[in-house]
Amino acid sequence: MRTDDFLRLLPKTELHCHFASTMDAARLIALADREGVELPTTDPEALFDYDDLADFLVAFRAAHQVMTTADDFARVAYDGVRAAVASGALRYGEYAINPQYFWPRGMRYREMLDPMIDGLRAAEADLGVPFRLIVAINRHDSAASAVELVQTVLDNPLPEVVGIGMDDLTPELTEDPARFAEAYALARRGGLKTTAHAGERHLDSSENVRIAIEDLQVDRVDHGYMIVEDEALVARARESQIPFACTPISTTICSGWTIDADHRIAQMVRAGLNVSFSTDDALFFRTDVGREFREALPALGLDLDDARRISLAGVEGALCDDDLKATLRARFAGEIASLDAALADADA
Repeated sequence: MRTDDFLRLLPKTELHCHFASTMDAARLIALADREGVELPTTDPEALFDYDDLADFLVAFRAAHQVMTTADDFARVAYDGVRAAVASGALRYGEYAINPQYFWPRGMRYREMLDPMIDGLRAAEADLGVPFRLIVAINRHDSAASAVELVQTVLDNPLPEVVGIGMDDLTPELTEDPARFAEAYALARRGGLKTTAHAGERHLDSSENVRIAIEDLQVDRVDHGYMIVEDEALVARARESQIPFACTPISTTICSGWTIDADHRIAQMVRAGLNVSFSTDDALFFRTDVGREFREALPALGLDLDDARRISLAGVEGALCDDDLKATLRARFAGEIASLDAALADADA
């Protein structure tokens, strides 16, 4: 067994994955044509070229305009899981969905959630990949809209919806996590888990990560790279082992960073933080969960022991219930033991 095969077959989670990005380029182009949504180009090789995070978000928002029917949601859900299993041994997925992108078109909360869940349930039955959903606050909308969204989630309980997240940027192109404190407090009171995009770009400060952890009291941080600028905060995060769902490939596009041993994610791993790998937006960043391990992990200067820890960190960072976590721990441990044996045989 080659190292590349070991990393590809290592069991993986997707904790930081936006639902719209699980469709493939051909489907995006076809649905955009059907719905009359103008794309910059219909050339898949050029469609996903961006200047920065703000530029990417224009395309990301447009992708939400092409899904209009129950069948769209169900098919994107099912096919996204199948592709991730094939490309990178996906064993558990958490998908972020932004209802606020659909509200202006009059689409109700359950109209998108129900068929999405149907597709993911079918994928779980056929492929053995359990899942949970995170309803994401769109920071481009107001704090009041965020509170309304959380209340909608609480008023429409679904066992698959376990948490609230926060993504996009404010109209001022900032993260500003404190702006949405009321929505997060409501989510916590309602028994929902929480996560938040924070400290993603060099433009964002470590203070945003601190606010997410200490003020919003999130259960997990999405990205969090700028934490390395604050040694005291790193020490507290190492002690608490709060999970960080990191997405290496996306940083080359959203921040223009080079994936090497000096990368902030590599620094986080070396500092002993609880880091897992995900794709963020597989479609838009031309990646998959396998590539994040096969290509990004070695480029970060990390070894197979790090890969095993990052794989298992995905289980610990999941927002699912303890029973499912126990099942996933056992499955991951068994698969890793089998891969280790194959690797040892190859080296013998």
